[in-house]
Amino acid sequence: MTISSEDELEKLREIGRIVASTLEAMGAAIEPGMTTAELDAIGRSLLERAGARPAPELCYGFPGATCISVNEEIAHGIPGSRRIAAGDLVNIDVSAEKDGLFADTGASFLVPPAPKALERLCRDGRRAMWAGIRQVGAGRPLAAIGQAIGEFARKHHYTLVRNLASHGVGHSLHEEPKEIPNWPDKSERRVMTEGMVFTVEPFLSLGAEWAENGDDPWTLFSEPRAPTVQFEHTVVATRKGALVVTLPS
Repeated sequence: MTISSEDELEKLREIGRIVASTLEAMGAAIEPGMTTAELDAIGRSLLERAGARPAPELCYGFPGATCISVNEEIAHGIPGSRRIAAGDLVNIDVSAEKDGLFADTGASFLVPPAPKALERLCRDGRRAMWAGIRQVGAGRPLAAIGQAIGEFARKHHYTLVRNLASHGVGHSLHEEPKEIPNWPDKSERRVMTEGMVFTVEPFLSLGAEWAENGDDPWTLFSEPRAPTVQFEHTVVATRKGALVVTLPS
């Protein structure tokens, strides 16, 4: 999507605030003993109260309002009977539609107490995302995002999952520009245009380099198995840099 009017931008900002506030509330609600289905129900209630429709369900028939992935699951986890425990690494991905526009955000949360290495991983996953976001701007190469994230990962001795990419968003949940690499990719030649809307969402890991399918049609697992975090914002490329629309109000 490319923003074409102030009205369109304000609608994108609105759905961005809704998914951001939902993610923030879900993260705050996590506690040992609750099921991922109970956590998802909180997200569904907040989205519906704001007049938004859960995007995974709407676009793909996903069996839940949000994607909740725990520990070895790194993306597209189905909410269900799994109980969250102390020390778990919980990723929540919230995307939704309102007034014809979509926004997408996500974050990983650590349930205390947990090892220092996982605390650092969560902290650095967010830092890696922002390293990429700082490269966003009209006229700049899309490859600069993955290059910056890759340099951060290399410097801090992490790996990156290289088959889960950022993507365009706006009129639909996944659209052009598709498959924006969150890792260094010399073959990436595209340039960000003014008003382009897309996500920045690296998967930073303590050893994983791939996402592989599990036993159901949705859940993805780290390969090799290793703690992995994902942080995600929806951004608009402007002449002044990135406009982040998925910040809570």
